[in-house]
Amino acid sequence: MRTEILHGRDGVAAAVQHLLAGEAVALPTETVYGLAADALNATAVLTIFEAKERPRFDPLIVHLPDRDWLERIAAVEPANASIVQALIARFWP
Repeated sequence: MRTEILHGRDGVAAAVQHLLAGEAVALPTETVYGLAADALNATAVLTIFEAKERPRFDPLIVHLPDRDWLERIAAVEPANASIVQALIARFWP
């Protein structure tokens, strides 16, 4: 895996291009660096598992830009819909 340090707005734009190309990027957080990839790209997701040497049964976190994205990435059983909506209302930032 190639390492490229990106800075500023140009760095953000380059990171977006890497993500769109199905590659993983490392992002600084408050405490550590996190690995990011397109959650809808299976090959990109596998890259994260491999980089972290993480077993496939150990799920990854998916960050969503807004509530509408939930339907794109998850199937919610109708019996659980009200519980899911209550959790979203209570905990979504």
